Amino acid sequence: MTDAASTPAPDDRPILVTGSCGLVGTAVLHELGARGLPAVAAARGKKSDRKLLAALGRRYPVAPVPAWADLTDRDAVRAMIAQHRPRAVIHLAAVIPPAAYASPGAARRVNVDATHHLLDACRAVPETPRFLLASSVTVYGPRNPHTHPDPVTVDTPPAPSDLYGAHKLEAEAAVRDSGLDASILRVGGVLSPAGDYGVDADVIAFEGMLPGDGRIHTVAVADVARAFVNAALRPDNDPVYLIGGDATHLIRQRDIGRAITAALSIPGTMPPTRPGDPGDDAAWYGTDWMDTARSQQLLQFQTVSFDELMAQVSAHVGWPRHLLRPLVPAIRLFMNRMTPYRRRSGVYAQPWEFAQERWEQPLPDRR
Repeated sequence: MTDAASTPAPDDRPILVTGSCGLVGTAVLHELGARGLPAVAAARGKKSDRKLLAALGRRYPVAPVPAWADLTDRDAVRAMIAQHRPRAVIHLAAVIPPAAYASPGAARRVNVDATHHLLDACRAVPETPRFLLASSVTVYGPRNPHTHPDPVTVDTPPAPSDLYGAHKLEAEAAVRDSGLDASILRVGGVLSPAGDYGVDADVIAFEGMLPGDGRIHTVAVADVARAFVNAALRPDNDPVYLIGGDATHLIRQRDIGRAITAALSIPGTMPPTRPGDPGDDAAWYGTDWMDTARSQQLLQFQTVSFDELMAQVSAHVGWPRHLLRPLVPAIRLFMNRMTPYRRRSGVYAQPWEFAQERWEQPLPDRR
């Protein structure tokens, strides 16, 4: 007969998710809801946040509990953690490029300061939660595939050259120094069937400035959510995971726009891209292919191929996408006018020169 006192009770404490109403956060809440796991959804409390969480509450038997909090407010964060006593914190809240370039002060408050607030609050409760930080492949800095032919690994030295990568690396250091049971998940290019593929001048400029032949490791947002939840529930973990899709997601930057516009039934509307300079390692962006074998072995998260993801994009938009077909010439003209290299001389992409002009980003160190 088993001694009941020696059998650990199941941990029914919730998993707290920051950035819960963002792209990945929403997917994480869906994953938790589908598994019947209690969740606390940390968000600012905007009207759209309340509407989203209400819809999730109607969909799943275990509704996420809202926690309206400003993560840049140390006292508010401490009160939130003390109230909900989570078993794990999945920290997704972030200001990403190009918004991070346009508002560097706000980006630092969310990307770095809020991480410190959460870590301090987690250390202050009697049962410290497991901590999962959403980091990024951008911590590795510019990746010239001509001089760095191998994919990055967890042992590849980080060397960020932009503000966002530097923020993430600083947040990683804080997590390592926290003394908490923690893991860092460096995530590749997240794509969603329900992504916002509308017109945003900064996003179009950002995507257009990148070398078209730059390597990027994409991943379906549902698989990212699965990785975070599985990491939160594992009794033992690696300190760093690399989160990208299966081998079909090892693509080039130019492939993303081409595939998405084809899925939206507006093929051929993406303007030509410029290649990266093979002789200038600093002239590339902080994306690359990743060795995800170990992460997949432990977390078992890769379920959606790139082609399946594009089919999901088409299915999500549905029949209205066919109404866009007559507009292909006009969309192509508009996109060509929006390209950052329309009136710029040269052959190769100049991402950092363009970022400096548009968002006052510092040029990378070429020493």
